[in-house]
Formats: sequence, C-alpha cells, structure tokens
Amino acid sequence: MTSILDGFSKAFSLILHLNAELLAIIVLSVKVSGTALVISTLLGLPLSAFFGFRKFPLKGLMISLLNTFMGLPPVVVGLFVYLLLSRSGPFGFMALLYTPTAMVIAQSILAFPIVTSLSHSAIISVDPLIKQASLTLGATPFQTSVTIIREARYGIMSAIIAAFGRVMAEVGAILIVGGNIAGFTRVMTTTIALETDKGNFELALALGIILLGISLLINLALHVVQKRGLVGVRS
Repeated sequence: MTSILDGFSKAFSLILHLNAELLAIIVLSVKVSGTALVISTLLGLPLSAFFGFRKFPLKGLMISLLNTFMGLPPVVVGLFVYLLLSRSGPFGFMALLYTPTAMVIAQSILAFPIVTSLSHSAIISVDPLIKQASLTLGATPFQTSVTIIREARYGIMSAIIAAFGRVMAEVGAILIVGGNIAGFTRVMTTTIALETDKGNFELALALGIILLGISLLINLALHVVQKRGLVGVRS
C-alpha cells in the first residue's frame, strides 16, 4: 500500500513540476491525434453530407460498411498501414514507417468512419420540414444543404468529439506503425504500456492521470454539446 501511495505521490510531482519528458509525450499525443481528427473531419463531413443529400446505387451498403468500420480493431488498422508503408509495401519508398506521420495515418483511418457515420446520422435526423420550408422560401439546393447542416451541427460536433476520444485512447495501431521510439513516436498510451512493463510506475501513473483528465474533458464537452442539441430541438 505504501509503495502505491509513493507512486502516486511521485506521479503528481512529475505533473506539478512540468517534467520535460512528460510534456513532450503529451504534446506529441495531442499533435498526432489532433492532426488525425482534422484530416478525418475534412474528409468525413463532405462525404456524410453527400450520403445525406443524395440518392445513388449501393448507398445503403456503403453506409452499412461505414457503421461496421466504426468498430475496426486498432491492431488490424495498424497491420494494414504497416503493410502499406513497409519497405516491401506500395508506399515503402516514402519511408514513413515508425514516424509520427504513420501514426496520423493510422488514427485518421480509425476516426474517419466515426466522424462520417455519426455526422450522417445527425444530418438525416434533421426534421424534413426544415428542408421543405427552405425550398418553399426559394432557397437554392446549396443553401438548403447549409441550413440542414447548421441544424445538425450539435450532432456533428458530437461525432467529432467522439472520434477524438477514440484516437486519444488508442494504442494498438500506433504502437505497430510508430514503434514507440523515445523522443520521436512515443505517446501517452504507448508510454503507459512500456513504463508499466519496465516497472516505472511514476511516469505511467502521471500519464494515466493526464489521460483520464483529457477523457473527462472530452466526455464533459460531449455532454454539453448533446445537452445544447436537445435544448435546440425542444425550442
């Protein structure tokens, strides 16, 4: 019991004294996950809008695939990206394996179906009367689409926040493609796994506390967004 309390004491000391190694790991984690989230959002939102506003063959199948990919096992994504970026793979010449870029690619693949599928659900859940009213008032198809997206903004924001929570807590894929290289590709989740194996519980606990804090903030943000969305619907 004493050793556990001592570990927590040292962990809080690392946090309070802004340990340089700790800060570097946190900054890289946020940078990688944030970049992946931006990429997946820029790709996913237009696609979700396209699915929401257009009818085309195999649309149902494609949406079902997106919903299925929301549960993609991270290690499978990591293996897929590894094969693509390895020396014998089609993109091996780019030398991206075991770099932060490879980690961003893996996390973007994980976040993309979450952003796209949940944003699509938010768009198609908008009251059809809004579309009819926009068209009746003489709005163009583009203006009508913008109006619907604006009405679905809280659902879209929830999708983005949920995707960020997924990639921040991810370890399998980035461990495979990033290699957990100290000072270069080591992020919070991979460091926790490594330091726990080494018995260095102080750093692992410190990062665990930070990761829990980030997860709490993400869940609070999601709660606030969903609450505002419900208030908007009722009003």
